[in-house]
Amino acid sequence: MHWLAVAVGGALGSVARYAFSVWFFDITSQKFPYATLCVNVIGSFVMGVLYVIIVERLAMPPEMRSLLMVGFLGAFTTFSTFSLDTLRLWQNGDTLMSLIYIIATITLCLVAISGGIWLTRLI
Repeated sequence: MHWLAVAVGGALGSVARYAFSVWFFDITSQKFPYATLCVNVIGSFVMGVLYVIIVERLAMPPEMRSLLMVGFLGAFTTFSTFSLDTLRLWQNGDTLMSLIYIIATITLCLVAISGGIWLTRLI
């Protein structure tokens, strides 16, 4: 059952990331990878919330962890795209922008997951 949950969650997460990226690409600059940064920060926040609800409080069945945390968020967030975007910036001579992207992604994702855990524990 967990395999199916991961597969369904992964399919939904990858489609959600694609839809978000297409929508976000239309409203932002094409030079900086804002869409990837946003999905990784949003995914980190939601991961923090789900961690508290599913793992700490056991308020959902274990299959929900496979569906939402492993499948959906695993596909929605993307380290490989982050890596490729960083390399592309670097190779195009945007060294400072690539370093800002690295620092912003890591910092914001850590703040987001911490914030998600903290806020959910308050509820």
